[in-house]
Amino acid sequence: MTAHSTSERGEVLWTPAPDAFVNSGMARYLNWASEQFDAPVTSYGDAWQWSVDDIGRFWHSIWDYFSVLHSVPPRQLLTGTRCPTTTWFTGARLNYAENVLRWSGPQDAVLAWNERGEQRSISRDELRDLVTRAAAGLSALGVKKGDRVAGYLPNVPESLVALLATAQLGAIWTCCPPEFGDKAVVDRLQQVAPRVLITVDGYTYRGQAHDRRTVVENVRRALDPATRIVWVPLLGSSPPTWTTAWDQLIASPGTSIPYEQVPFDFPLWILYSSGSTGLPKAIMHSHGGITLEHLKSMALQIDVREGSRTFQYTSSGWVMWNIHIGSLLVGATALLYDGAADYPDIGYLWRRAAELEMTAFGTSPAFLSRCRSAGMRPVDEFDLGHLRTIGSTGAPLPPDMFRWVFDAVSHDVFLRSTSGGTDVCTSILGCSPILPPRSGEVQCRPLGVAAFAFDDTGRSVVDRPGELVVTKPMPSMPVGLWGDTDRSRLRQAYFDRFEGIWHHGDWVTVFEDGSGVVHGRSDATLKRGGVRIGTAELYRVLDDLPWLSDSTVVDVPLLDGASTSQMVLLVVPRSDHDVSADLVTQLRHVLRTALSPRHVPDKIIPVPSLPRTLNGKRLEVQIKRVLMGTPAETVISAGNVQDEGALRTIESLRSVIFDGKVTGDNDAQSKS
Repeated sequence: MTAHSTSERGEVLWTPAPDAFVNSGMARYLNWASEQFDAPVTSYGDAWQWSVDDIGRFWHSIWDYFSVLHSVPPRQLLTGTRCPTTTWFTGARLNYAENVLRWSGPQDAVLAWNERGEQRSISRDELRDLVTRAAAGLSALGVKKGDRVAGYLPNVPESLVALLATAQLGAIWTCCPPEFGDKAVVDRLQQVAPRVLITVDGYTYRGQAHDRRTVVENVRRALDPATRIVWVPLLGSSPPTWTTAWDQLIASPGTSIPYEQVPFDFPLWILYSSGSTGLPKAIMHSHGGITLEHLKSMALQIDVREGSRTFQYTSSGWVMWNIHIGSLLVGATALLYDGAADYPDIGYLWRRAAELEMTAFGTSPAFLSRCRSAGMRPVDEFDLGHLRTIGSTGAPLPPDMFRWVFDAVSHDVFLRSTSGGTDVCTSILGCSPILPPRSGEVQCRPLGVAAFAFDDTGRSVVDRPGELVVTKPMPSMPVGLWGDTDRSRLRQAYFDRFEGIWHHGDWVTVFEDGSGVVHGRSDATLKRGGVRIGTAELYRVLDDLPWLSDSTVVDVPLLDGASTSQMVLLVVPRSDHDVSADLVTQLRHVLRTALSPRHVPDKIIPVPSLPRTLNGKRLEVQIKRVLMGTPAETVISAGNVQDEGALRTIESLRSVIFDGKVTGDNDAQSKS
């Protein structure tokens, strides 16, 4: 039995206040939709069913409810309901930046700060002026509709201004955070050939300045010589002669720069897959799709409102940055932080949450776990009375962390654990302010998202694990992959497993009421005694151990051709904790006690470090392939991994894993 069978549902730790059923964004929308669209939406479940049964009318209702700014209305809501050939809002013309910047006045649109104690606030009117000035500057550098503008920027206001200015011109934005090395940046930007690269000279992290001028020079040499470089001197260096200074870019008034009106499906930005195999996929999302999806997600699912003060701990290269910026669509203030989450101490972000009167605090299970391990009780130290919601994403939130949040942070906060990704730029399993969350579960399927669990034959399964799929199109699904002119790579990436159905690659349980549990990536699931186990079950325990800094578990086929396999757990002990001399025995006991004998690995091996992607994702499948004999350099590009040396360590473990019985490249077995 898995950790989340039907009889083992998570406990309800919080219920919405009566006010949520009247005044939340979701409640107001449902009342409106029931009147304007005669929709059967007396409950959230009814609303979800209507939204996926009649997806055209549902998304039309979002367009109308939020009065999306446009120059030409759609003449047809959608053509076809089969992925990936659906065309949305045919004939409509709009601009994402215009919808973001529709809010005017002296209220803060952005409040940004960094580790150095520098803080900037930008009003709605000031943001619009900065964007139009930057658009004029980019236009003077030759940027036109359809051109790419790239950033090598951290989570600072310049990144937001550059994105919106690019969108205003109908150009296409893309960004890499400055912690990426030159190879990782080149792997991404060479694909899309930007006309302009906007870059910093460096950044500060944990109190240390990191000079990136050499990286910028290497990237510049790898790009087309005609690429123009704009210089943002965060570390105070003088702009090189071959650059345009940021202050110069925004020096001229941009009052004559119009919002380029583009078709609904015209590319807005390019995001990248983690790049775990080959070059990262360059994923294009559209002006219309992102505008609709983020209006719905922010205002309805997360309950962000005009005047909300939203925070998401993220880098500019993670999809959560793009999602967080969507809060501006509904008139919120976006709080941007450039720095480490636990610097100068683990309580820093909670202290800032109190000082800045945050209403929405976005973070990760790892950060919450570190706070608990440090013995923190933010509720006792800080005034978090303004905090209405805490969001956790990036990995499943363990049940005991739900309990910790309600006990140690706030007993009446709306805690939302969500799961989605870069590919759709939103949640596939998400939240609703009018539903109670259960510990260890994701609350619901968002409106308009026909998410299900499929078995291997393509049939929907309920209350037991399966492959996460989306059976009907969403406007924020990619409009394409850059350079994939015949869309063959798009189909192979998402639609080959189940014809015409989005296959997300997660192993999940979807319950009868629409909530769910994410067990991990489906291609990394473990098979023990004929039962599939999601790796997330083990990480819920391992990530909470204060004496481990990292871990990865993989299922490795044996070399003798037998159908059996062995579960291998690689762990990195923390240097600042005393660890029992018998680490293996200790870990076996913990996993057996917390989970079951089936969850105890066959081998537990301490290692000095483990490889992760630049975005911090575990490389389970790649580690498995290396252990089976595939050379590390063919599994993942060195520029797309945080610690290249850690991959070499994995290669050296093969004889340990197989008790010295290593005979050569076993990649064929590793893929079976």
